[in-house]
Amino acid sequence: MAHVVEYVSNQQIRTGIVEQILVAELDGRRRAKLGKLVQQAGFPRIKTFEGYVYEHISFPNGSSPELLRELNWLERKENLLLMGALVTGKTHMATVLGVEACRRGKAVQFFRASDLFSVLQEKFAAETLSRFREKLKKIDLLILDEVGYVPFSQTGSELLFNVIADCYEQQSVIVTSNLEFGQWMSVFGDTMLTSALVDRLVHHAHILSFTGESFRFKQAVDRIPV
Repeated sequence: MAHVVEYVSNQQIRTGIVEQILVAELDGRRRAKLGKLVQQAGFPRIKTFEGYVYEHISFPNGSSPELLRELNWLERKENLLLMGALVTGKTHMATVLGVEACRRGKAVQFFRASDLFSVLQEKFAAETLSRFREKLKKIDLLILDEVGYVPFSQTGSELLFNVIADCYEQQSVIVTSNLEFGQWMSVFGDTMLTSALVDRLVHHAHILSFTGESFRFKQAVDRIPV
């Protein structure tokens, strides 16, 4: 009887060890996948919500910081438009949400608008644009940062419009901009194209308005010892 008890006990120990190994292996794979997704996303730097403040942000009805972080909007292929003054935390929020999407196994691509414009022109000149657009279609979230800082040429505007059109109701897009929609014509240079682009972005979108003092300045002040 003692041998039977010892055998059962040893089997339970072995089972427990195997389970621990499997859990560690799965955890390692998850970490590796997260690292790969974050690296492929091209974030300029990794950000978190630690110390982030929301008092200067106007959320639309039915939205809140908690709901944004749950990423239900991403599952529904809805967009986020982060609009408002310079250095008020728009890029920070876009990056954090992108990192959270990676943590949940989603493919993300981060571009400054001017950088994507350059890439599109290069791909167009090299006749590899179709392949690049097909690659973008495989991601879950496109982050387009700093729309409005640099005006686009007519060709660049058309190329970017096609990317946004590809995303429409198929993928989510996060856009940050310091310009109101009425000023976007100065960036894209064509009234009809600008209207069509804004229409696709705004449909199924959550628009957050950022106001107030510089987010970076506030963070710096908060770090000063009293």
